[in-house]
Amino acid sequence: MFELEQIIGGKSIASASGRTYDRMDPFTGEVASRAPASDLEDVRAVVTAAKAAFPAWSKTGPGERRRLLSKAAEIIESRAHEFARIMTAETGGTAPWADFNTMLAANILREAASMTTHIRGEVIPSDKPGTLSMAVRRPAGVCLGIAPWNAPIILGVRAIAMALACGNTVILKASEACPGVHLLIGACLVEAGFPDGVVNVITNAPQDAARVVQALISAPEVRRVNFTGSTKVGRIIGELCGRNLKPALLELGGKAPLIVLDDADIDAAVNAAVFGAFANMGQICMSTERIIVDEKIADEFVAKLAVRAAKLPAGDPREHVVLGSLVSPEAAAKMEMFIRDAMKNGAQLVAGGNRNGSVIDATVLDHVKPGMLSFEEESFGPVKPIIRAKDEDDAVRIANETEYGLSAAIFSRDVQRAMAVAERIESGICHINGPTVHDEAHMPFGGVKNSGYGRFGGNAAINEFTDLRWITVEDPHQHYPF
Repeated sequence: MFELEQIIGGKSIASASGRTYDRMDPFTGEVASRAPASDLEDVRAVVTAAKAAFPAWSKTGPGERRRLLSKAAEIIESRAHEFARIMTAETGGTAPWADFNTMLAANILREAASMTTHIRGEVIPSDKPGTLSMAVRRPAGVCLGIAPWNAPIILGVRAIAMALACGNTVILKASEACPGVHLLIGACLVEAGFPDGVVNVITNAPQDAARVVQALISAPEVRRVNFTGSTKVGRIIGELCGRNLKPALLELGGKAPLIVLDDADIDAAVNAAVFGAFANMGQICMSTERIIVDEKIADEFVAKLAVRAAKLPAGDPREHVVLGSLVSPEAAAKMEMFIRDAMKNGAQLVAGGNRNGSVIDATVLDHVKPGMLSFEEESFGPVKPIIRAKDEDDAVRIANETEYGLSAAIFSRDVQRAMAVAERIESGICHINGPTVHDEAHMPFGGVKNSGYGRFGGNAAINEFTDLRWITVEDPHQHYPF
């Protein structure tokens, strides 16, 4: 069991009340970690610490910010084994998934480091004679990042990296499902040498989450909020931010379509579907959630996908498996419900369907129709529907027939045709002849519709974590009309 302390003002401390909560290992059922159960007194302390550190940090030069972010990337990579151990214990993820998380998280920090000299303004011609008019970007202040458990190292780092690069101080509100992972991120940044109060991490028990989040967002000192998680919770975060007139960056749920057109390379499409559907047991916001196949090639595609899915090993995440544990036994029970609902309503089970505790085999359902849970709802698990489309137009219609719009993919040998289809897909991200699951630290990442708004990554993220100010230098002897 990992005994944890939160990070406030550069110090590792318990909650003000001394209360803790236990996070259970979803595979073994044993206690994975014990974390502080913070409440309103802790919120006041963390906000005060971040505010106090802001004036000095906001004036720190880009070279020093770059050095510290780069150092933090090195430390995170050097502690990859620690991250893997605690991530598997808290979330059920496999070691390869943890290693990928560590690699991409380090790259996110390096990308943020490279951006410290790209926070630029512009000189704008003025109609007033003798006036120098400028648009200048400035750090916003204290930034709150609320990160999830499913890609905990990547998304924990992403919640704070660019905010730090822009000269803001940060508060990372750890996920209740992986407090140890998120606290280890904070520890790495403290070890890198970030000044006290610049990086803070607070933990809370699940039953206190609503109260803690509301207090953090309502605190006048907090000037920016970013949240990655479900659309249900994202609506609440967005409402709280709107009520408090604070900009929010929301990266929410998805129901990503992978469209396989009738001229697609079927083997290539199957490869992408296997990866996009079953990486991290389907617990990725970009996971392939609907495999939409032209009916003219569907039989061959389904047969090949079923064979591949059936061969994917599933079991103890500490062993050499592709599919480890879902985040909880309840998540596995939800997958069973999806399977029962589909089969009761006429779908065919062509691969998988088995459950062992919190582990679900890679499962493929064919002939899924509207009205079935697997057609309508985000599964966030390894149960994937195949939907047969009459033609290209029907495939586009089905792809857009959802409240979500995060990621999408299209397979066709005709790139011009695929580009035309991509233009019609309602999503923030679209890949041609690649899987729906793909992320790079410098790319603009985010969705449309109920998948949220705002963008992480590269120059787009600078806009999210800075204020744009208009500044003029004028002729002191200018003429006034009165």
